[in-house]
Amino acid sequence: MVRDAIGGGISGTTSVQRDRGILALILFAVLFAQVLLYPGVTDLVVALGATERLDASTWFLTAEFVGFVLFAGFWGLLSDRTGRRVPFIVTGAVGGAAGYAALALLGPRPGVGFEALLLVRFLQGALTIGAFSLSMTMLMDLDGGHGQNMGAAGIAIGLGTALGAPVGGQLYEPGAVVPLVVASGALLLAGGLATRVVDRAPADEHTGLRDVVERLRATPALSFPFAFGFVDRFTAGFFALIGTVYFRDTFGLDAAGAGIMLGLFFGPFALLQYPLGVLSDRVGRKIPVAVGSLFYGGAVVAVYLAPNVWLAGATMVLLGVFGALVSPATMALVSDLADDADRGVAMGGFNVFGNLGFLAGFVVGSLVTSYGSYGAAFLLAGLLEAGIVVVTLPAFLRLDLSHAPTFSD
Repeated sequence: MVRDAIGGGISGTTSVQRDRGILALILFAVLFAQVLLYPGVTDLVVALGATERLDASTWFLTAEFVGFVLFAGFWGLLSDRTGRRVPFIVTGAVGGAAGYAALALLGPRPGVGFEALLLVRFLQGALTIGAFSLSMTMLMDLDGGHGQNMGAAGIAIGLGTALGAPVGGQLYEPGAVVPLVVASGALLLAGGLATRVVDRAPADEHTGLRDVVERLRATPALSFPFAFGFVDRFTAGFFALIGTVYFRDTFGLDAAGAGIMLGLFFGPFALLQYPLGVLSDRVGRKIPVAVGSLFYGGAVVAVYLAPNVWLAGATMVLLGVFGALVSPATMALVSDLADDADRGVAMGGFNVFGNLGFLAGFVVGSLVTSYGSYGAAFLLAGLLEAGIVVVTLPAFLRLDLSHAPTFSD
């Protein structure tokens, strides 16, 4: 089933299936590189010259996501206007690789301030989001059903994060900057893979910024996947920083152990992306998003309430299952609602809101933890995830998706 999602059988592989597999590998490489840093990020910032672990980790993760937020829409607009995607994916991946390499080379050098490295981190994020966002947009350009294509994106993202967390934890053992070097290599690989993809961007209509804004304003239903994407990524950002620090402080785990705990979430999250993406094609987007979000929010709080590391790990697995129910359906909803000509900007907007959520997860989680407690932070994250569904459910259930293409089309 996984093979069908990202590449198809060897003997019957078509051009679309091949490109689906390559684009999924690019997404995998980008997310793998990103998550490598999370399990030991508090150790990394110290190696880069910071003096305070939690605050410096928040700034370090925030700098990348500020680049994501500010440039996700830019790459989508540039791609839609030129009718090209591949050159910008290559540029973003290679530029992101250079950013990771610069951090690894400059960080340990005397005289290089941590503030200067935050600027490098910002630029790395601004470039990397081009490869990530446009690879997802290219999957939207493919035939085969939005649920299948977004399922391929979801499984690649999930596998990248599932492997990145435990592998990153192990890479911190030989040295704090080793994950940066490996991340650079992963993005170089992604740039090389992108050159093998057929550029299928719609080329018959180019729109200016005003036209795109008018189209998005004419589709207010996009506010639903944007809002759901925000809170989903909020919890992901929350666990990337606060969850990691919580596991290390509460259960005495090292970076490798924290990476395994994150992997317990991302493992089922990855493996269930494709089948649950297809499920959303069969039963619609509404049930998976609504039900999954409610249980997801409850599971976030349950992680904190777990009395020992074993029950916390088991709850992280459940968290991954509920996350996989929501993620592909939400991404497919963007595809359902966006016209061909503004797919790049629609997905860029989705990523802007998603990255704002990830950024808020770092910042808000850090502030609530610093001035309150871990319990208050976990409760806030869980209430946001479940609360967004409760607030929007009546309008969301009235949303007309009868025109949306499905896996069987």
